[in-house]
Amino acid sequence: MRIAIIGGGPAGLMAAACLGGAAGVFERGGRPGRKLLLSGGGQCNITHSGGVGDFLPCYGGNGRFLKAALYAFPPEALLGFFRGRGLDFIVREDGKIFPKTLNSASVLEALLKAVRAADFHTSTKVTALRGVSGGFAIETAKETELEKKPLAEKKVYRADKVILAAGGRSCPHTGSDGSGFALAQSLGHTIRWPKPALCGILSPGFESLAGNSFRHTGVAVFRSENGGGGAGRLVLRGEGDLLFTHRGVSGPVILNLSRYIERGDTLAVNFLHPRNPEGFLQAFSAVVKKEPRKTAGTLLAAYSLTRALEDFILARASIPRSKTCATLTRAETRELARQLVRFPAPVAATEDFHSAMTTAGGVSLDEVNPKTMESRIVPGLYFAGEILDIDGDEGGYNLQAAFSTGYLAAQSLAL
Repeated sequence: MRIAIIGGGPAGLMAAACLGGAAGVFERGGRPGRKLLLSGGGQCNITHSGGVGDFLPCYGGNGRFLKAALYAFPPEALLGFFRGRGLDFIVREDGKIFPKTLNSASVLEALLKAVRAADFHTSTKVTALRGVSGGFAIETAKETELEKKPLAEKKVYRADKVILAAGGRSCPHTGSDGSGFALAQSLGHTIRWPKPALCGILSPGFESLAGNSFRHTGVAVFRSENGGGGAGRLVLRGEGDLLFTHRGVSGPVILNLSRYIERGDTLAVNFLHPRNPEGFLQAFSAVVKKEPRKTAGTLLAAYSLTRALEDFILARASIPRSKTCATLTRAETRELARQLVRFPAPVAATEDFHSAMTTAGGVSLDEVNPKTMESRIVPGLYFAGEILDIDGDEGGYNLQAAFSTGYLAAQSLAL
């Protein structure tokens, strides 16, 4: 075959749609696009509103690498691709774009119609990828859908060029288990250590707050050096909606910070964002003094918290809800203020790849030409999608990157 595409996810399918009958697609699962069905909670948050310039800051420092791909196939081109196949879209107030059907299956169906000309090899695991004279040898084995065990039926295919779009390690039950990293590494590529991204944080002790959500919170990440005590140094800040879960904390602000968070870090949550935490700590004591008859419970209720969080903060500070402001000690006043704007959540770990929406880490970007997606090490080898060391914020940025890199790789091969 002329061009082999390894991986039948969004990036691989977009590449196949561009290349038509010139491509053969090797998909580990029985049907391509299974991971796409999970996007946006099954509703498929396909991309985000805004121009390319708005997208570049949303990839954890690697947006510049995507510049050529995003300009080659920007959000409006992606939406035009699907509109030409009968889909229309809605734009939410937060900028997230979904199909009008609010069903990922409709996006996958349109995509599969666009790739009918490609030669598909499903339930086929690529076990090895080798450079040979004039191209590549692709060793494969049929694989059972449930047990993921290669069967006796093995074949070797030849291809002039290869697009490696086998995904990362997130959602391994869909076939995205990191095996593509091993293929890239076998050809000499460096793999930056993959870790879960767009995932929640495990922080025990908040079970009574599970389900409580808060809009426009500020979150600061602190890290102690060499296992030392104390608050540690400030690593970064973020802002957005936050959700407590039975296992810890999640929500958009946590998902977007998760690529940076490490075990042992401490999150400091500001429920009163955008109020200045330092200024609030000083001003809070004046508020307490002005309302001596007000109870601690009534005092907290004025800040539009949930009742569950009010009770949690008071219990954590060992302050009865009925205690009056006149009887609050200076230490108790400081503690209440701290809980409102520097609420600590120690990080036990991030959620694992089974819960993560995407993968941080992957094929080193230094070894890939951003203008073509071709390997700088192995001529004729191209990369697309999550296998690259790129992960975006939640909100459709990762799907857009997958479609754009798949498109650019295909267009580069078609020249």
